[in-house]
Amino acid sequence: MKNSKKPTIAFFDFTCCEGCQLTVVDTLQTNPELLDVVKIVEFREAMSEKSDRYDVAFIEGSCTRAGDEDRLHDIRKRAGIVIALGACAHLGGVNAIRNRQKLGEVREYVYGDHKDWFDTYEPRAIQKVIAVDGVIPGCPIDSQEFLRVVKGLLQGRLPKPPDYPVCMECKLNETICLYQREQVCLGPVIRAGCRAVCPTYGASCIGCRGLIPGANIPAMREVLLEHGVDEAEIDSRLTLFLTNELYELAQEKAHV
Repeated sequence: MKNSKKPTIAFFDFTCCEGCQLTVVDTLQTNPELLDVVKIVEFREAMSEKSDRYDVAFIEGSCTRAGDEDRLHDIRKRAGIVIALGACAHLGGVNAIRNRQKLGEVREYVYGDHKDWFDTYEPRAIQKVIAVDGVIPGCPIDSQEFLRVVKGLLQGRLPKPPDYPVCMECKLNETICLYQREQVCLGPVIRAGCRAVCPTYGASCIGCRGLIPGANIPAMREVLLEHGVDEAEIDSRLTLFLTNELYELAQEKAHV
């Protein structure tokens, strides 16, 4: 991306709330100088123009139906770099909670007698459908991280989210551990990079950035049990964002 011409950037959405794109809009409003060095050619939240080619495509939202796949492949063909934007694109997001149940039962519960009218399947991260060059985790994304990623892309560097846990950022922020305040938190197994904003303001980390490499889930469950969280609540906390990752971990262990 190191050339005299402004790199072209596009934003796309699939199954999501579009909160990550709204974060981008807010970021551009407070950092308008970014628009001096990039050219946004497609962004439904902010403009109606479209383009055939883009240097970078940011994709928000999970893939939840077979019909999404053709569009994803088309974006991949037309983009030099594809970045998964936010937890839904990165992990499958909250949409993946329904993967804990049989698809037929979910369809009937949601659509009733019209369950066969709608094209839907198990929600998945976009990297399960197309090759992805990088991710910006979170729900929603962190504006400062978005800025760092864009600046890195302009310098020819792909994003590399931290591989250490949120707990390290709490230490750097001198935030008192929530466990010492009679609360619980998923910080020990969740990827940092959000500046530990939730624990800093007294809220538990809910796992929206995904698991760190080698996350010790059995130990995390034990810690939560020791702090009075029952099994049902533990499952609820762990599967809010991590349903697909936990399933993949279980599959890996089953094949060891």
